[in-house]
Amino acid sequence: MLDQTAPEFQLPRVLSALSDPTRLGIVRVLADGAERGWGQLHVPVAKSTLSHHLRMLREAGVTRTRQEGTRCFVALRREALDACFPGLLKALLEAATAGRVGEHVTERRPQESSRFRHDVKAASVSEAYPATKAGS
Repeated sequence: MLDQTAPEFQLPRVLSALSDPTRLGIVRVLADGAERGWGQLHVPVAKSTLSHHLRMLREAGVTRTRQEGTRCFVALRREALDACFPGLLKALLEAATAGRVGEHVTERRPQESSRFRHDVKAASVSEAYPATKAGS
């Protein structure tokens, strides 16, 4: 017997999770099926707000989350959604793209990471001001 309380069978919950522009933008970024770390998602909101959006998507069964040490990864459960609601995700993503909904959410490129900026900044500072010899 199928469990009717499973998130996959709660269409209102899935639609509610996908109705927010930020969450729809996250789903758009994850639509290719690749798993991404939270740091790879460029969402112009506070970390606590991003955590909230990812929790809403996970609880609705739209995404799955995997933790590896202190790093967290998220992936879209596209096959499960397409099996439960054929064509729904595709239609929502097409409508969002046409209406430019969620376009403020992007995938962070490696050069945008704060660690990279810090390394570049540290290297440029050390090159601009060479160390002086003691006693000079």
